[in-house]
Amino acid sequence: MANAELTCAIRSRLRAAADPVRAAGAQAYMKSEMPSLGVRVPEVRRIVKAAATELPPGPLGELKSTVLELWRGASWREERYAAIDLTGLRLAAGELSMLPVYEEIIRSGAWWDLVDGVSHRLCALLQAHREDLTPVLRRWSTDEDFWIRRASITAQLGAKAATDTALLRDVIEANLADREFFIRKAIGWALRDYSATEPDWVRAFVKRHRTELSPLSRKEALRKLP
Repeated sequence: MANAELTCAIRSRLRAAADPVRAAGAQAYMKSEMPSLGVRVPEVRRIVKAAATELPPGPLGELKSTVLELWRGASWREERYAAIDLTGLRLAAGELSMLPVYEEIIRSGAWWDLVDGVSHRLCALLQAHREDLTPVLRRWSTDEDFWIRRASITAQLGAKAATDTALLRDVIEANLADREFFIRKAIGWALRDYSATEPDWVRAFVKRHRTELSPLSRKEALRKLP
């Protein structure tokens, strides 16, 4: 069962921190049908951290239920940010059973701020469970839902030297023909991120696929390279 006290505390504190003036601009910026409270992301994180310290969820199952209750019952976008922040608690770190939670967030969130919010969680799972996650991400790279495909591409952001280049190559190549902006942006972002670790690999990849990469992906990939 969910930790009702924790969800109630997070919701009430988010509402108490609401900024109606900022909320209108935030909702317009996100092009979101779900209204915003106007609470800045760092403040959302502070609220979640404080509430989780005071009212810690018990076993992992309780944490998952709490995350999903806050996510599914969200009336405000910041409540969804808070649900994602709860998945960052140490209790969930490296736990493979969190994967269905992340997948639900990606599929039902279906927008860049929410989808990208779990990219580092996927990266951590991949480092801890390569044999399990690698085939999942390859399968995601050809999913009908382009947000799931985006997640497969951004799942190694920040991995640096631990990046699985074969996996990175495969998930990108599976999406080279996609004209969706958020896919093209993700490809460029993933390559740009890895260019800080292996610039020659990224240059070679871009050269090999120079006619297939969109101008946006190519520009993003090479942005930090001489």
